[in-house]
Amino acid sequence: MVIVTGASSGIGLATAKLLAKQGAKLALVSRSREKLEQLSAELPNSLAVPADMTRVYEIEGMVRKTMEHFGRIDVLINCAGQGYDAPVEKTNVDTFHRIFDLDVVGPLVAMEQVIPIMRKQGGGAIVNVSSGTALMYLPYNGAYSGLKRALANISLTAREELKRDNIVVSVVYPYMTLTDFEKNTIKDAVPEGGEQDGGPPFPADTAEYVAQKILEGIESGEAEIFAHDWMKRRVNANP
Repeated sequence: MVIVTGASSGIGLATAKLLAKQGAKLALVSRSREKLEQLSAELPNSLAVPADMTRVYEIEGMVRKTMEHFGRIDVLINCAGQGYDAPVEKTNVDTFHRIFDLDVVGPLVAMEQVIPIMRKQGGGAIVNVSSGTALMYLPYNGAYSGLKRALANISLTAREELKRDNIVVSVVYPYMTLTDFEKNTIKDAVPEGGEQDGGPPFPADTAEYVAQKILEGIESGEAEIFAHDWMKRRVNANP
């Protein structure tokens, strides 16, 4: 049984569809009730569980509803998130707090909720979707990349803490992905064309490609799963 947050679009949606093909039972989580219910109607053995991942009580309720329906939770995949581009000097603190709640606190709370359940069951897997930007130092990306690096560090620390409980925590680092992520990214004081300075070194990946990487992470239990091998060097934008 798998919880997928951010399941109504992008990487989360692609991941939910891929896991459904593998026969997984799914709890589909996002804020959009209508989209989730449509998706649940398409995917067998799935349950729409609308929840705002910035609200602790809704995350708690989502896990509770999932347990009431399925009786167990084997895998948690934290895909929900939003981008924020801004120069460090012009970073809006209020916006930063909101993105922090979604990109870091939400996954953390979801982990806190499922860990006792997995421990009681004898094990489980948690996959948190970070970002390739967490491995780079890109102009106008300090706030977002910092949050995604924080998520990665929390995840890898939890991995060490939970070894004895047979709970495997992994981090996936996507590269640029063909979704609406950039369209939905909040931008503050970014110069026109600034984000594309120099251009990306490689073509963007599909959401389906990243979903396959997430599945590989679940199956292999590796600590870190990189969209591309060159990202393992943790260098700047140019491989």
